[in-house]
Amino acid sequence: MLFILDTMVSSDTTSISASSFFGFMGVTMALVLANLGAGYGTFKAGAGIAAIGIWKPEIIMKSLIPVVMAGILGIYGMIVAVLLSQKVKNPLEYSYKSGFAHMASGLCCGCSCIAAGFAIGIVGDVGVRGNAQQERLFVGLILILIFAEALALYGLIVSLILSQS
Repeated sequence: MLFILDTMVSSDTTSISASSFFGFMGVTMALVLANLGAGYGTFKAGAGIAAIGIWKPEIIMKSLIPVVMAGILGIYGMIVAVLLSQKVKNPLEYSYKSGFAHMASGLCCGCSCIAAGFAIGIVGDVGVRGNAQQERLFVGLILILIFAEALALYGLIVSLILSQS
């Protein structure tokens, strides 16, 4: 199918290349998958906050940290999507190598953010519930959340390196 797309000719006799498709798929995957991770993390941690808010409203503000950390995942995806979208060029000037590298870049960022969002959401939900019962869990909760966020940061760094290819 790739070869069929590569040799197609449009009505104005301009050659069409599928390389831009892969570049724009990288843009899409970075933004959509990162926001999926951010949304899941926010949803799951928010459910825990809502549950403990009735019982112990004084710790709600301290319990918002997982939601903020989940929101940062969406920012990572937006950064990569904007950088990649500026690099995708006219299909005649844009090579398959660049298209594949940019798609890999978007997938790297997006999939890392999904993994981090799942970790942040589950740890945030269980952590805020546990923190409501035992306040000494807070430091451990924050450390686990930092390491979960680091997964997305690793994906962002590798994604930025791939986007330079």
